[in-house]
Amino acid sequence: MRATSLGHAGILIETAHGSIVCDPWFVPAFFGSWFVFPRNDRLAPDLLARVERPDFLYVSHLHGDHLDVAFLAEHVDRETTVLLPGFPTTELERRLRALGFRHFLPTVDGEPVSAGGLEIAIHVETSITDGPGGDSALVVTDGESRLVNQNDCRLNNLSAVTRHGSVDMQWLQYSGAIWYPMVYDEPDDVKRELATAKVESQFGRAIRYVEAVGARVVVPSAGPPCFLDPELFGLNVVTGDEISIFPDATAFLDRLDKDDIDTGVLVIPGTTVEVTPDTVTVRHPQADDEVAAIFSDKAAYLRRYQRDWRPWLDATKAAWPAPQPDLAGRLAGWWEPLLAMARSLCAAIDDACLIRSGDEAVLVDFSAGTVRPHAGEPYAFSFDLPRPLVEQVLADRAVDWSNSLFLSVRFRAWRAGEFNEYLYNFFKSLSPERMARAEAEAAAKHAARHQPAEEIELDGYVMERYCPHRRADLSVFGSVDDGVLTCAMHGWQFDLETGACLTADDRRLRVRRAEPAS
Repeated sequence: MRATSLGHAGILIETAHGSIVCDPWFVPAFFGSWFVFPRNDRLAPDLLARVERPDFLYVSHLHGDHLDVAFLAEHVDRETTVLLPGFPTTELERRLRALGFRHFLPTVDGEPVSAGGLEIAIHVETSITDGPGGDSALVVTDGESRLVNQNDCRLNNLSAVTRHGSVDMQWLQYSGAIWYPMVYDEPDDVKRELATAKVESQFGRAIRYVEAVGARVVVPSAGPPCFLDPELFGLNVVTGDEISIFPDATAFLDRLDKDDIDTGVLVIPGTTVEVTPDTVTVRHPQADDEVAAIFSDKAAYLRRYQRDWRPWLDATKAAWPAPQPDLAGRLAGWWEPLLAMARSLCAAIDDACLIRSGDEAVLVDFSAGTVRPHAGEPYAFSFDLPRPLVEQVLADRAVDWSNSLFLSVRFRAWRAGEFNEYLYNFFKSLSPERMARAEAEAAAKHAARHQPAEEIELDGYVMERYCPHRRADLSVFGSVDDGVLTCAMHGWQFDLETGACLTADDRRLRVRRAEPAS
């Protein structure tokens, strides 16, 4: 089995029984903010030809750095069979059918299917936190070797992918893929502390996955992006002093070494990792010293990359739309019907959010279920959003502002208290189909607080087994230090004396001290 990096989460898997192209991303995403790092715009023609005519296409989820509509529309053969995750909605299938793909192989969460001599299983995560369309991980075997493409799917059940058998290659995310904490209105020293904690959480979660899967080869992938717009260039981690959650693969490989894990390998776009039962072979498309220079002289590499893409970026920004009147009215017509169907979600937010864009300020009042011009009322959350970007997502009727707008990192945010995930769940669910799921999840989480919970014991405390945030198994992801529980899935923390969440509002861990042994 041979796996070739296409950059970011992109992989070309080739076997004697067929090939799979996974998450091919080439066109910069999120309003020209994210670029593939290292660059993948110079892949060998023979490799690109194989990418354009695979036996199977796998798109893990709907985010723009995984579903590259522009590339798929121009390059991938429409006769390719699409491996379809068993998501709760048909959004991904609809998007791909609109591009002309006609052949689909549906799958059921975690259940193997045969595909031309390959055995394939796709595991899905369907919390709204994973994106209302869901996220997924691929397990594929050719009868001799097995690859787990975890990309940035945060699997709750670590035994899910290993029950198919021993794993030869694991490709997984280790780096940041969000806007927090960089966009928040906090002093730099606070943001630096938060960013450091976020990176540690990212690394810790990835290492838990590595230890649980036990693959012969671990490939850090699915990030980080790089930022070539001069306005965002400071988000690149070059010296290590930046306030950023985007360390590159060399930092994670160093962390693996410190944890005495020697299975990690560095790849760049075009690198091939080939496994047989007895061997592992890694081949780069460039000399080893040239590969090393990408990371050791990263600033120069990024500046060259930036110069090459500056005309594209300038043209992209010039094409952003002009402001249109009555922002409040247009948002009210779209969002108020959604607020009316989401009473549990609104109750979980229980405050107002201010949106400033251009010369208008709009209040989204979740308690009242209204969207109106701001008239000085208090609010607990605010977003300062560039007006051209807001106009574009309005024109597109973009149903997931996390994907279409927030991941651009081209905004500022503020909140009065702790993180409230329901607020972001609202912005991820801007269609009746999505809002129905977000509301059902909010209602179910509220009801679950009053149901008996399976318990475990950690470090002298008895607690519910599954994290109140995203149901991660705390027997795997939980660690206790000085009376504080940290869940490595997302870095959320709980005071074990009170059960209070130290990370967000509206969460409490059911916990008590263990009875002393008699």
